Amino acid sequence: MSENPSSDLAALDAITEAVESGAGLPEVVRAAGKALEASLAVTDAWGATLAVAARSPAEERALLSKGEGVSSIPLRVADAVVGTLHMRAKTAPSASMQRLLVTMIASEVERVRAPERVSETAAADFMGALLRRELTEREELIAQARELSLEVADGASVIVARAHPQTPTDEGWRARVRAVAERGARAVVSRSIAALSERDGTVGAEVLLLVPGGEEPLAARAAEAVLRELEAALAGYTFAIGRSRIAEDPVDLPRAVAEALLAANVAQGGSDGPALAFEQTGAYRLLLSAMSENPAELQRFYAETVEPLVAYDEQYETDLMRTLETFLEADGNVAGTAQRLFTHRHTIYYRLERVRDLSGLDVSSSDGREKLSLGLKSMRVLGISSAGGPALEAGAEGGRVPRGTSRRP
Repeated sequence: MSENPSSDLAALDAITEAVESGAGLPEVVRAAGKALEASLAVTDAWGATLAVAARSPAEERALLSKGEGVSSIPLRVADAVVGTLHMRAKTAPSASMQRLLVTMIASEVERVRAPERVSETAAADFMGALLRRELTEREELIAQARELSLEVADGASVIVARAHPQTPTDEGWRARVRAVAERGARAVVSRSIAALSERDGTVGAEVLLLVPGGEEPLAARAAEAVLRELEAALAGYTFAIGRSRIAEDPVDLPRAVAEALLAANVAQGGSDGPALAFEQTGAYRLLLSAMSENPAELQRFYAETVEPLVAYDEQYETDLMRTLETFLEADGNVAGTAQRLFTHRHTIYYRLERVRDLSGLDVSSSDGREKLSLGLKSMRVLGISSAGGPALEAGAEGGRVPRGTSRRP
């Protein structure tokens, strides 16, 4: 694409469209990489990675370590260097195209960069304190936030991003998930911070993000950008994104963490897509106050309803929980459940009998269905995952069908 004016114009159009869309620096860099048939990475003045358009993690590492064939170009706004563009291209762009590209990316970096860089340790300490509800005094919370260059007096929201690898991964993949999620949030709100959750029992990687600002649309865009960046940068993973309501008063931030965790739990166990806002969780919202006020009672209700099914699935690699969830989603219709699970109706009847035997609740009664439904919701509010495996029980027509896939007999 070195001396082809028409190709340069086409590339410029694609990059300009990404800028005008307001999708953020990562989208601009991906558009540039695609248009120029090049691998690109952008770092800020401190060396933090802001955006990447690379075919693989290895290619990303080569860009950031200035490997063979990589050009590193300073990004300037007036006399200030705001970052660096790292590029490896099959064919170098023309001088005029490169100058325009550098100018546009430098402007985006200047727009989103934060005046101070928050260390990962400081962000983790602050987010951990919110998670553990250790910050309850308003002035103390605001003061600690300001030490991280965060202004939360006018409102903030919390995003929980979870990633589960479906294939073997490199060492340090959790840190990469955190960095990618933070990159997505900062593309929309530059002062956003991210930290890996250290909660006991967390499966995969769980990232807590704090997004300053009291505007709901901005918070929604940040969550969308986090998911978009994770999907673009981490092939072979599944994701669940939960977003809280705006915490208009800083003392409500611990509550916002709980809301985002709940939304992520529901997104992870549901079928409405990988991202969910707390306000979209429906009846689950009613259980959050129960979780806050009396978690032991919620745990007890779970134990009395669906915990025996979870234990049975784990021990015998059966699919009772998946069958029950699908049966309830199908409004108690056995034929509809069998169709959704691609198995025979006799298998569904058998599994529902096992549900009754183990839980003592009959799915053919409205009371039984209601209690089992609330038991499932309690499980998600508590953050408990259900296991499953090949359907080995008598009468099964085939193996377990993982969520999001299908297999006809």
